[in-house]
Amino acid sequence: MLKPAEKIWDHERQRHNHKLKRAASVLGASLHDKVVPADMAVRLLEAVLEPGDRVCMEGNNQKQADFLAQALTRVDPARVNKLHMLQSVLALPEHLDLYELGIAEQLDFSFSGPQAAGDLSTRVELFYELMTCKKKKFTPVPFNHYK
Repeated sequence: MLKPAEKIWDHERQRHNHKLKRAASVLGASLHDKVVPADMAVRLLEAVLEPGDRVCMEGNNQKQADFLAQALTRVDPARVNKLHMLQSVLALPEHLDLYELGIAEQLDFSFSGPQAAGDLSTRVELFYELMTCKKKKFTPVPFNHYK
């Protein structure tokens, strides 16, 4: 047991590992390497997302962004809520549904091109900066497999 004065120096690593264990537990035999069947997306999101987590999502230019937005609208708002969304645009009806359903509550926009900050030129770089510069919880949710 930790003494009150002891400092936990790897809190974020422990948190990340705990989320991975929850995901593995929920997905069981459905998990193959890093590929998750599309029909398990909602269960995965409910297992790894915690209230207040940040979620980076492309707005409208990739089919996995559509898939993620649709999956997020189907999570249980009692379990997944107060998400901090990082997006380039609110282009899909599901993007607004996240707020109406109480799943998300904060939104930051990030754009590329001349209006970008400093030497950063892509949305992904800007999202990364938002994730790492602010000391808050973040859960990366990449969906590279679309069925």
